[in-house]
Amino acid sequence: MGAAFSTSVRTLFDKFFGNLDMRVVMLGLDAAGKTTILYKLHIGEVLSTVPTLGFNVEKVQYKNVVFTVWDVGGQEKLRPLWRHYFNNTDGLIFVVDCLDRDRIARAKEEFYSIVNDAFMKNSAILIFANKQDLAGALTTADIVQAFDLASLKGRKWHVQASCATQGLGLYEGLDWLSDTLSRMRRLGQQTSVGTSGERHGQGRQGRMAALA
Repeated sequence: MGAAFSTSVRTLFDKFFGNLDMRVVMLGLDAAGKTTILYKLHIGEVLSTVPTLGFNVEKVQYKNVVFTVWDVGGQEKLRPLWRHYFNNTDGLIFVVDCLDRDRIARAKEEFYSIVNDAFMKNSAILIFANKQDLAGALTTADIVQAFDLASLKGRKWHVQASCATQGLGLYEGLDWLSDTLSRMRRLGQQTSVGTSGERHGQGRQGRMAALA
């Protein structure tokens, strides 16, 4: 009985005060700035990168949340593989190149193919409206309208202006994501959907990266 009580107390303590492990996928079209964002958050530096041919995965801690972030290549030939990363995912970070006006409609199409997937129906959605340092970039309001985000009924989403190379807006975005997922967990709301009760991505992580 004592051991059971101790376990219950520890579980309750972890629920309100301990670190939460959250699995996040970071997706978007190629050249949107996904890998730059990942490593700016992970090591605080901007790395010279080439298009990611597979995936990068790193742990990023913010407040009481330890994010396991999967950055998956965004080239057209790789996008059909995205769905293989959706299982047990708590959050989506979708990165938009706000200077690439010609492909905004395609970005929207890919975005909805993600959020409408059965495995992603509970995931919190953070959109980085990236490259805000460049003249002519679409604003966050433009992205909300272009993506018709008002149609996402019952979903938790946020659009954050960002400049990956300077780190602007990145932690503000993580602030929203960590607070949202922590609140959902405290309220007992499901944040992920999986084929088993176990969370994926908690053990040793492999990396197949294409970094310069």
